[in-house]
Amino acid sequence: MYLYGASGHAKVIIDILRANHEPIEALFDDNEKVHHLFDYPVLRPSKVCGPLIISIGNNGIRRKIAKELKVEYGKAFHSSAIISEEAEIREGSVVMQGAIVQSDACIGSHCIINTGASVDHECLIADYVHISPHCTLCGNVQVGEGTWIGAGSVVIPGVKIGKWSIIGAGSVVTKDIPDGVLAVGNRCKIIKNIVL
Repeated sequence: MYLYGASGHAKVIIDILRANHEPIEALFDDNEKVHHLFDYPVLRPSKVCGPLIISIGNNGIRRKIAKELKVEYGKAFHSSAIISEEAEIREGSVVMQGAIVQSDACIGSHCIINTGASVDHECLIADYVHISPHCTLCGNVQVGEGTWIGAGSVVIPGVKIGKWSIIGAGSVVTKDIPDGVLAVGNRCKIIKNIVL
């Protein structure tokens, strides 16, 4: 496996791959001052090959890189994660330590289901979404492309969250949230629009 991005998010994915005894060939990063991460070589992006996981936490940057590269993508699921056999997780996505993905959940490409997050039955998670540590998505939640759900947030059953929105850490989402907004709080309220 190869990783694109040699910073903090890559370190966690390396831990996942090591736990699964999956070999890591190298990482790619455009920072010319970085030559190694742990014991792995960091190469320049002109040499990118696959199978690859984009190990960058920023949803927009992951999308930009994924659209530019024409390579095979891998996946990484930590052995401590609980993933239903009836769940679907698409290419480039990672499921971190202690996360739970329940039956009939569908997780798109290049998503992050972070440490201890819970994605319940029949949730639909679009591409490039980040579900932060210890979030709880109850059943039938929909999250649009590129949205970031902040750490410790709770989304009640059946709520729809739009594309490229941000839900602030610790929020309780009880109503649908539109595209391109920052929303925070208990109960979650829209604070401002985000330029898409």
